[in-house]
Formats: sequence, C-alpha cells, structure tokens
Amino acid sequence: MNSRLVTLLSLLAALLATGCATAPKTAGTGSQVAVMTISLPKQKQTARVVIQLDDRSAPGASENFRTLVARHYYDGMRFHRAFPHLLVQTGDPKSRRGQTERSGTGGPGYTLPPEIRLKLDKGSVAAARLPDAINPARLSNGSQFFVCIAPLPRLNGQYTVFGHVTEGLGVLDEISASPVDSNDFPTKKIVIKSIRLE
Repeated sequence: MNSRLVTLLSLLAALLATGCATAPKTAGTGSQVAVMTISLPKQKQTARVVIQLDDRSAPGASENFRTLVARHYYDGMRFHRAFPHLLVQTGDPKSRRGQTERSGTGGPGYTLPPEIRLKLDKGSVAAARLPDAINPARLSNGSQFFVCIAPLPRLNGQYTVFGHVTEGLGVLDEISASPVDSNDFPTKKIVIKSIRLE
C-alpha cells in the first residue's frame, strides 16, 4: 500500500471516530444544528426547535452535546424547569420518570470543564451546573442545559453557552409559562421526542 493511501485511510478513520464523516455540516455556517422535536400537551403535531451549535466559543460542550444526541440520549426526557418568559431547562435523565424531588440532579455521570465566553442573551443555550458554593470551578453538568427566553445579564460570566436557538423560541416561551409544581417542574407532560443533528 503506498503512503498516500495509508494517509487517506488514516484521515478517514479519524473522521469516523469523531463522527465528522457521518454527521453533515450545515451549508454556509461551518457547524451543525440540532433539531429538537417536542411533544406538547393536547397537540397532535410535534413542535420544532433548532439550535445552532457554537464550536468556536464552546468546542468541548458542543462536541459533548453532539455525542449525546448521536446516542439518542435526550429522547423521552421532559423539560424539568420552567420560569415564565425567562428560561426552560431539560437534559436530566431522571425526568423520564416524571416529577420527583430528585428532578434536576441527574446527568450522564460526568462534568465538563467551563468554557465561559458568551453572554446569556435571548435564545442562548447554556450548560447547567451546580452553584458556586459547591462547584467553585463552575464545572458544567454533562447533559443538562437551559435556554434563555430573555437576556439574563445577571448570570453573565457564570455559564458555558454552547449554542443559540435559531427557530422555535416561541415554542420554548410557551413551555416556560406552563403551570409548575413547587420544584418548578411543569405539571403537564412536555417531552423531547428526539434531537437529531443536521
């Protein structure tokens, strides 16, 4: 086998290992989008939310999100926090069991280093984390994330922002205004049917 062929095969193996060869990029943007379909109460059709991932500002968090999406990790999870017209949060595997006192405490069993570079603007997608008192390094939860329905300047400089909603923010605003229990968990069943990369 000549050296050029060996080099090409090595490059292809590296691309397959990182998922780049099977996950197409969005034309003109240089990065992928994640398309989330959501089942809302009393609606036959699913709602659609599109998230543009930000590899430049948060490469580690973006790649972790891609990995979880490729594993269908988020399928069947519920939105487990809702604050009217401010934010919604999801990504806790425990939410599949519904409302419990442990909602918001789950994850994939690891944390991520902080990549705190962007502000929490309207539509920002950020990794959730434990408070500074028990997490002074500001490590991000491995799977939980929240979406800002409005700018949250008081939280700037505290969270890793790894994406931005480009379509469907109104859907998430509707979810944010849902009735909730004492843990801010929506009392109506709002489920992520799927998230897929495009």
